[in-house]
Formats: sequence, structure tokens, C-alpha cells
Amino acid sequence: MRIVETFEELRVEATSWRRHLHQHPELDYRLTETAKFVAQKLESLGVDELETGIAETGIVALVRGNRGDGPTIALRADMDALPILEASNKPWSSMREGLMHGCGHDGHTAMLLGAAKYLTANRDFRGSAALIFQPAEEDGRGAQRMVKEGIMERYNISRVFGMHNEPGVDVGKFAICYGTIFAALDEFDITVKGRGGHAAEPHRNVDPIVISAQIILGLQTLVSRGTDPLQSLVISVTSLTANGAYNIIPETVKISGTVRSLKEDLRDYAEQNMFQAAAAIARGFGGDIEFKYRRYEPVTENHPDETSIAISVARNVVGADAVDEKFPPSMGTEDFCYMAQARPGAYILIGNGQTAALHNAAYDFNDDAIPYGIAYWINLVETVLAP
Repeated sequence: MRIVETFEELRVEATSWRRHLHQHPELDYRLTETAKFVAQKLESLGVDELETGIAETGIVALVRGNRGDGPTIALRADMDALPILEASNKPWSSMREGLMHGCGHDGHTAMLLGAAKYLTANRDFRGSAALIFQPAEEDGRGAQRMVKEGIMERYNISRVFGMHNEPGVDVGKFAICYGTIFAALDEFDITVKGRGGHAAEPHRNVDPIVISAQIILGLQTLVSRGTDPLQSLVISVTSLTANGAYNIIPETVKISGTVRSLKEDLRDYAEQNMFQAAAAIARGFGGDIEFKYRRYEPVTENHPDETSIAISVARNVVGADAVDEKFPPSMGTEDFCYMAQARPGAYILIGNGQTAALHNAAYDFNDDAIPYGIAYWINLVETVLAP
């Protein structure tokens, strides 16, 4: 077991990489400079295979151990930033106005690069480690595209592991749970159809704005009165669009939003009952609707064996008391779900300390977490691929 203090020198170098990436954020698949930076580092470290251009800007680097043949396991880090104007006021703040690493993907990338440096220099394991650097996690499709482009088969990957920083969890601690760790994400659009006219004569019209207000309240009732309160379902209206004016009642109103759920049957319930409720409300007021429901990302499932491995490795790194193995699932989503569907896997959270929340303009990845992340990755490889 490699203790955290082993990686102090790597921490300094990885911190410099992280801050460089933080200053130069890029979005979704458009990671030209980020991918070039990562690929150059990996090439200089002497990885055995290096493939770029997967899902446009994704990368897979293969590191072979020197302890004989064995399976290949994958370690995944995401690389993309967010369209947020940074307000962290750090010396290494984003140099690109309106873009920032507001979710810590710069830290994830730096930690996996740090692990790559150690693994290529030591190789004290059998089989191979496939290091996946993924674009477009925030877009929600980067992992899916990399899987569809065949990385699991091409590198004969048997297991896959992911890691994300977690504000609110102390640095030096890890959190994880068995089973579902992140929710499914769906999107919906409801177009409410009325009859427009003069705002001074509402009795001559069918007001889609009033109907929309009733529908929005009705959607919340589906959750509070239609589902088990011990289950998790969130219906959030996030956009309301009407092409009216001060003195015009519009013809239509568009309601849009997201649905989050932790079980597949709740997705079925939401899709069916949202349509029925919205249609009934609209027709009760003399209007009608068009309804569109898109299933976007499934739940992220931690597989039993891989979760047990992740817990054991994390305990070896920081001690049993510093690993919460019953961390409550998040209603957020994570496109690692597609990798965990393709191969058994586990996703762990690493403490970022008492920092601003993810996707907040004041957020910054905590560099003190870097040696813990590197230690986790290396111990994971040397545990799973032990001779």
C-alpha cells in the first residue's frame, strides 16, 4: 500500500498542471488545447499506447505492468469546463471570460496524470491500466460516445472506475455507496395551447399562462401526492416562455424542465402521469397541450464487487473512519453511467473540503486533495492487478 506521503513530489507537479488547466478552460468536445496538453504529458511519461481523437477530443493511454499478464482495468477522468463567469479570485483564475472549471475536472485530470507518472515509472502490477480522459461530461454524452466508439472492446477493459470531488466532504476523506449513486436525468417540454387576444378581455380568450400556472402546480402534486415519500423523484420546471406583451394574451406558452429519479419505474411514472395531468388540466380550461419527454441519462450504478474494492482501497489510503460507505445518492447525474453499463464499475467521491458548491462561480478545486486522489488511483491499480 502506497501511503499519501509517497506522492508529495507528485502533488507539487500535479498542482501546477491543475492550475494551468484551470486558467485555460474549454467546453464539451472542443478541448483542443486541453487534449493536446494531456496527450503531450502522457507521451513524455512513456505510456505504452496513446490514442487521441476518441469522441473528437477524448484520450486513452495504456500502461502495462511488469509483473506478467493480466486483465485491463480503466480509470476515468473528465476534462471539460463550464460556461460560467468565474468569481473565485484565485491567482490562477480562468483567463477566458465566461468559461471556468466550475466542477473540478481540472483537478480530476491532474490527479490521473499524476497517477500516470507514477505507474509508468514503477509498473508494479500485472496486466494493464487504461487511463481514460473524457470530453463532454457536462454535455452528458462524452462517456457514451467513447463507449460507442469501442474503447471497452479495443482495450479489452474488464472493470472501470471513476472519481469526483465533493465539496462539503473534508479533504482526506472519501464517500461512496453501493447501488445507485447518481440519478437518472430526463427532460420535458409542454406546449400549452390556448386562444390569444386582448388582455382587457380575458373572457374572450383561453389564457395559456393561467393554464400553465395550474400545470406547474399540478406537476409538483404528482411528486408530493403520487409517489412514495421514501422514494426520490424531482420534477423541476426551469423555463417558461410566452410570446406575449403587456396587453396581449398569447396563443401558446412553453414549459420546460428536468426530471430526476433514482429508479426506472419512477421515470415511467413521471412520463405517463405528467402527460395525463397536464392534458387534463389544459382541457379543463378549454386548452390543449403538446408533450415531449426525452430520457437523457440513466442512473449511475455502483456494482457490488467493484464498490467493495473501492471501499477497501480508500480505507487503505486514509483509514476506515475516513471512508463513508453509506453516502446518500445524489439527484445530480453523471455520464459515467454509460461506462458502468458497459463494464462493471464503481464511482467514488473524494473530499474537496468546505468550499463553494460545484457549478458555483466561486468554486475552485482544492489542491490539497490531489495526493489523496493520486494515492487512490495507484493503490487501486496495484490492488486489483496485484501479482
